[in-house]
Formats: sequence, C-alpha cells, structure tokens
Amino acid sequence: MTTPHHSDSHTPPPRAGGRPGRFRRTLVAVGATAALVGGVGAASAVTDQGDRHRAIVTPDAPAAIGPYSQGINAGNLTFVSGQLPIDPKTGAIPAGASIEDQTRQALRNVEAVLKAEGMSAKHVVSTTVYVADLDDFARLNAVYAEFFNSSAPPARATVEVARLPRDAKVEISAIAVR
Repeated sequence: MTTPHHSDSHTPPPRAGGRPGRFRRTLVAVGATAALVGGVGAASAVTDQGDRHRAIVTPDAPAAIGPYSQGINAGNLTFVSGQLPIDPKTGAIPAGASIEDQTRQALRNVEAVLKAEGMSAKHVVSTTVYVADLDDFARLNAVYAEFFNSSAPPARATVEVARLPRDAKVEISAIAVR
C-alpha cells in the first residue's frame, strides 16, 4: 500500500457557492519594493489590470522621472511611488539641503499624492524609507514623527542604500487604505 503525496491528496477548500477554490499569491510591485499578497481567489494586480486601477497625477508632487506613476489607486488602496525630496515647483533638490529638509520635502510629496486622492497621512498603513546614510536615522525619524503623529503610526521598513536617484539622502514610498 502506498501513501499518496500531500499534493496528490489535497483538495482545495470550497469557496462560497460550493465551487473549489485555489489559494493564489500575487507579487505586487510598489515603487522599488515588492510585497507578496495572498488570498482565496486573489486577483493578480500584475496581469488583471483592466479598469481595476488608475494612475494618480498631480502637479503638487514631482513628475515621475521614469516609466512609473506618482501613485496608483486600486479600489480602496493607494500606492504612492517612492518620493524623492524634489521641490515640484523647481524640479530640483535644493543644494545643501539637510536630511531634515529632504525628509520633510519627500513627505510633502507623499502627502501631495495622497491629497490628490482625497486622502491624508492618517490613511497610510505602511511606508518604506530608503536612506543613504543610517547615521541620519535619528534626525530623519524626528521629522517622520511630525508627519505621522497619530497614536497608530504606519508600519515601516527603513533601508540604507548605496545611492538614490539624483543623489538624494532619502526616498519614501507609502501604501494607504481608504
């Protein structure tokens, strides 16, 4: 008597309506980061785009400097691409700007994309912060705390990187939920 392998004997649980379901995982790219999203019958944000999402465009944040959107709205989710500390009026990072100044501008740019969707910092559930020098972390964190000053600040990952576009000191991306 042979014992079937787990994959030979496993039947997915039925979905609502009695049809068998499958657990699918979808890789969703957000700015320079990626998150693995799973769920029963989860739609693929990579292949099932259609009318399910739309680009966010606002003159109050820097224009994208590559083939990406300032942000994407997908239902009740808003994904803000990594925002550099570029002044949208001048298109430049002010010369000699401190880590505090650069963090403040990057967060203003995140806020501008959120505002274009009728959202604010209170809607943000996760951020990713890329910093060129972790020795700047405490000063960056002080400015970040001013922006996300609620009792439930968003989840966050902070990563030191070798270099950022335009030699910025910081870049910040965000995910917000309505």
